[in-house]
Amino acid sequence: MMQVMLVAAGGFFGAIFRFGLGQFIKRITDSPFPIATLFVNITGSFLLGMLTGMHAGDSIRLFFGIGFMGAFTTFSTLKLENIQFYRKRQWKYLITYLAISYAGGLLAAFIGFMINFK
Repeated sequence: MMQVMLVAAGGFFGAIFRFGLGQFIKRITDSPFPIATLFVNITGSFLLGMLTGMHAGDSIRLFFGIGFMGAFTTFSTLKLENIQFYRKRQWKYLITYLAISYAGGLLAAFIGFMINFK
């Protein structure tokens, strides 16, 4: 039961933090490109890579890795935004967003992991 509570608490804070950060980014930018989603996904990849490289204990992994990062990052919004670019035939945005999201996410996770690898 304690494991479920750790994941739930982390998820609560991750979702709230993502919402607030997303609103802030949308307020300071005026772009058709989904900068907020891209930022949280790349940042989340980096932080999860760091957490993995630290070989964190179970409680930290459950709270931050599964709960917080699971709610902070968003694979479903990424997919929806790509479908919207596809439907509007905005090929440049679609290809750029896919490339930065996947390559950038992998690179960010790798860098985060290597920073703390022991």
